[in-house]
Amino acid sequence: MTDADFAWLLGKGPARDPGLAIAQGGIAPPEILAMLRGIIASLAAADHRSVAWLVSDAGIIVAMMSFTKSGADGRYELGYGVAPAYRGQGVMTRALASLLPLLASEGHHGLTVETSVDNPASQHVLERNGFVRTGARDDPEDGALITWAIDLKSKAKA
Repeated sequence: MTDADFAWLLGKGPARDPGLAIAQGGIAPPEILAMLRGIIASLAAADHRSVAWLVSDAGIIVAMMSFTKSGADGRYELGYGVAPAYRGQGVMTRALASLLPLLASEGHHGLTVETSVDNPASQHVLERNGFVRTGARDDPEDGALITWAIDLKSKAKA
């Protein structure tokens, strides 16, 4: 996913592929997309590897995944979102399963994720993909969160 993709999602530019369409209702509110655009630009400037991905289903962009920050240990924190009309269909479980080996092959050693304690669907996505709970914390804006991590060394392609 590039800055041009963010511009397209925000209605400020064309799709890189005219055959693509955005899921009805979009993937995330414009203010979230704009915030992520800035974060991704900063992370991309510091790392030559990909830091954000679009997820499509039959030419419709139904989700996105991106790193949201880089930890002191070199692990990125991953965030993701699915268009409301596509939630509960296994989209993110499949997309994350496809992304993890790619990240491992690019030299990532692990990832972290935080989910709301009130988001069992996201918790199931992580569990199905091998993430383990590492703790919990309270965030002033987001409330009670569960922290997760995965070691990607075992997922690298031989």
